[in-house]
Amino acid sequence: MNPRVTILDVAARAGVSISSVSAALNGRPGVSEDTRRRIVDVAEQLGWVPSLRGRSLSGQKAYAVGLVLERSSEVIESDPFFAGFIAGVESVLERQGFALVLQVASNREAAVQRYRQLALDHRVDGVLLTDLSQHDARVRLVNELGLPAVAVNAAQRCAVAAVRQDHRPGLVELMDEVIALGHRRIAHVAGRRGLLHTRQRVEVWRSALQKAGLEPGPLVYGDFTVESGSRAADDLRAAAGDTPTAVVCANDLMAIGFIARVSALGIDVPLEMSVTGFDGIPLGAFVRPALTSVATAPRLLGDAAASMLLAVIQGETPSDVTVPATRLLRRDSLVDVPRA
Repeated sequence: MNPRVTILDVAARAGVSISSVSAALNGRPGVSEDTRRRIVDVAEQLGWVPSLRGRSLSGQKAYAVGLVLERSSEVIESDPFFAGFIAGVESVLERQGFALVLQVASNREAAVQRYRQLALDHRVDGVLLTDLSQHDARVRLVNELGLPAVAVNAAQRCAVAAVRQDHRPGLVELMDEVIALGHRRIAHVAGRRGLLHTRQRVEVWRSALQKAGLEPGPLVYGDFTVESGSRAADDLRAAAGDTPTAVVCANDLMAIGFIARVSALGIDVPLEMSVTGFDGIPLGAFVRPALTSVATAPRLLGDAAASMLLAVIQGETPSDVTVPATRLLRRDSLVDVPRA
């Protein structure tokens, strides 16, 4: 592996001082145009590439963006949604020579403090905000600090630029199909309380049932983990009333945990109970039964969010962006209501 070319190498080959090389390569005054051109030519011949730290020290930018994930380590470890989102972000940042500063927080208060510290330490030029709540303290924080930010799946009229994928179309399509298959007692395993997308999915579930003239079935809350899906199965079995014939889960991991638990309890999925997920993760195609879900586009969201954030960092005021909406992903875990 060839050693990295530094400005010391460029200065030695060009026969000038290090300060002259620094001025020439960073577009600062202090060298003649002939000398600048000669230094740039030498740098290109040697294959010199500016280091991220060097660019940060020579200018006013950190050449980095921040993302604090407010999820448990278990979710981040097992949920491909985040890998897809981060891959989309990195595909943009890499092309522009930016780095991603990724941190994890256990709760909202910790996330706010981490974003504040990233800004105060000048470690990032802007930040991405995910898992928005209705009145999100992080949005207020970045506006107070004047820190460029892009929110992912924020509410309309959010106080920062936003990238969205409409969760509703795919979920409405799913609920319509569940009802069309004859299910009348339909439960929902929701995500973490307080999150905007948790509330949106509960509203779609409830409104679809009301539109069909059905009473909402049991509603239990989880935290997007496989374990919380398993606990939800026990909670629903303990709930008053008839056992649901269909259970709509707010993400695929909870649906997988739910299926594993009810199967262990002797309930056949889907012959006795249909179960659906949300996100459309690849793993869902390989569990048994293959998981009916709602397909999202985390990589597209990450790509669009990173592109928009870099524009905001450059002083632009881009319009909000919407990526293609969610869609129903038909597999094997949703079938006709069981016949008595």
